[in-house]
Amino acid sequence: MRQRRAQDFICTADFPVVRTAQGKIRGFQTRGIYTFHGIKYADARRFHRPEPVKPWEGIRDALSYGFVCPLLTQDTPSCEALIPHRYWPMDENCQYLNIWTGSLDPEAKKPVMVWLHGGGFSAGSSIEQEAYDGENLSRYGDVVTVSLNHRLNILGYLDLSCYGEEYANSANAGNDDMIAALRWIQENIRGFGGDPDNVTLFGQSGGGMKVWTLMQTPEADGLFHKGIVQSGVLDGFLDSGEGDGRKIAEALLAELGFEKGQVKELETVPYRKLADAYRKVAPALKKQGFYVGENPKANAFYLGDPRKIGFRKEARKIPVIIGTVFGEFDFGPGYPGKYDLTRAQTMEALEKKYGRAAGELAELFEQAYPEKCLTDLLSLDNVFRAPTIDFVKERCKSPESLTYSYLFAYEFPFDDGKCAWHCSEIPYVFHNADRIPICRTPGVMEKLQDAVFGAWVSFARDGRPVVPGICWKACEKDREHVLVFDESCSLRTNFDHALIEKHLEATGPFRMEEAENIQH
Repeated sequence: MRQRRAQDFICTADFPVVRTAQGKIRGFQTRGIYTFHGIKYADARRFHRPEPVKPWEGIRDALSYGFVCPLLTQDTPSCEALIPHRYWPMDENCQYLNIWTGSLDPEAKKPVMVWLHGGGFSAGSSIEQEAYDGENLSRYGDVVTVSLNHRLNILGYLDLSCYGEEYANSANAGNDDMIAALRWIQENIRGFGGDPDNVTLFGQSGGGMKVWTLMQTPEADGLFHKGIVQSGVLDGFLDSGEGDGRKIAEALLAELGFEKGQVKELETVPYRKLADAYRKVAPALKKQGFYVGENPKANAFYLGDPRKIGFRKEARKIPVIIGTVFGEFDFGPGYPGKYDLTRAQTMEALEKKYGRAAGELAELFEQAYPEKCLTDLLSLDNVFRAPTIDFVKERCKSPESLTYSYLFAYEFPFDDGKCAWHCSEIPYVFHNADRIPICRTPGVMEKLQDAVFGAWVSFARDGRPVVPGICWKACEKDREHVLVFDESCSLRTNFDHALIEKHLEATGPFRMEEAENIQH
């Protein structure tokens, strides 16, 4: 028999096969990493709580990604040079997870890193971005990587609790799915070389929000032990309106031609018909301030935003990395010739955007970012950064809450220099920077990737993020120690607080309609 080399693709009738509590599954191996795609972790009827998968006989293949949740609207590819995407068949039967691991030894006890995808709570999937692939994270980080799909939009977040106990948690069914996935991990991850007592949740944008909403969910206690929130705090985003779901439900029923109170009919309407009806009736109700769903709703299951009600005592004990990127909403082109502008030309551009505040903002910006081009002030984010500062302050009220803050500030070689945008740090987190063309800067890519990836992995291993040459201290009361990831990394304390405060005054409050422009 021909001897196989480690880099060969291996998938035979009985290898690699793992026995789970539900039955045996078969994946494949490439260059020493075992991969299992599309593992069913739960089943669920529409608007109902997830249930365990029924056991099976024989061996099931885990060789294809599972269905992703249907979206309210058709995705339109954009910004693909900045954020390469992958698209996949959609179906409500979307409770699937994927695993990458370097060992199938139940005694290996590798850290487990569970990725929660972005797209708010309405869109996205576990494989949506090219950078989400977990093979390199497992290979170079010696961790077990897991990603998962769950119910989204009105399938995952529509409050029908006023229609009976069976819908008691329909407002948070998507988060309920995630808890079902975490329970599956607790029950089965040893077979994939993972340690169920060392699970880290990490997610970006909506995925970051999922991390902290699960921290505020009692049923998730003990299912994970650390959290990483990347660009995941946004004022007003989870405000889904006042009241319960009766008004939106009755509006849907009327639009679909059903009698008042016939909510069971909503369980069987084809998804596209239901989604189109929702898109027709929801805007007017939302404008009037009524609840319309699509996001988690505070109740006995999910207790609410910790910046408003404080962190639960269980959540306070969970170590957290939290941060943002420099230019979150800056998806457009770079600023042509920005390094060739005179100061007068730069100030003219700043005054056009910030008015009388431009002079003071410029001074504060140069104090916070002496290494950057002043024109970059045009790209500066406060929409995620300001509430993240508040999140850290709330955490620091409890001395036992270990909180590590960061800001990803790298300038990419796009046009004449492009400030970091929403999602731009993800390839470095997954050790996939070489898969994304815009990240391939010789001499910089590897160094920056080692810093970001190394910090995330070391945190997953023992709760302490490590960046070579820097002592990354946890935040303290009134002292936010921020690790700035750039060509040269540095730790800075409260370095941009005055700048962000003034920037907020100049730009005015964030309008939620702008969130629709976020590229997940």
